[in-house]
Amino acid sequence: MNNTRKLIAIALSFVSFLSLLPVSAQAHHSFAMYDRNITKTFTGRLIRFIPGANHAQLIFELIDENAELQLDEAGKAIAWGIETGPSAAIARQGVTVKAYPEGTIMTVTLNPLRDGRTFGILNGPLINCGTTLPEGGCTEATGTVHMKQN
Repeated sequence: MNNTRKLIAIALSFVSFLSLLPVSAQAHHSFAMYDRNITKTFTGRLIRFIPGANHAQLIFELIDENAELQLDEAGKAIAWGIETGPSAAIARQGVTVKAYPEGTIMTVTLNPLRDGRTFGILNGPLINCGTTLPEGGCTEATGTVHMKQN
């Protein structure tokens, strides 16, 4: 076999190997779905922490300055979610399921999805204020800043 055929055989073998990998290992979404020109800051009560190898997600219901749930026109709690980095990476910054149990009051800064759904990517501090809203709100001065992403 000449060198050209060897190279072609190696390339085809490599492409065949890649086709056997799980889809999540082959593809990764772009951050273009987030509007990086809009930044929103919310305070809410955590209802779900979803750890993930590629990205973790925290789902929370918005609360007002009196720690009361904010409701939409239909009377339902307004839920938002944020995407962070990988669970292992954020755990090194103190963001774990144990540190953020259900009911944790937190403040997040995010860039929202372009399509208007109530979800975004973390783009600022993630502040943990425990289970009681501090006087003056959940801020860097009243809570624990576990991470800052920009």
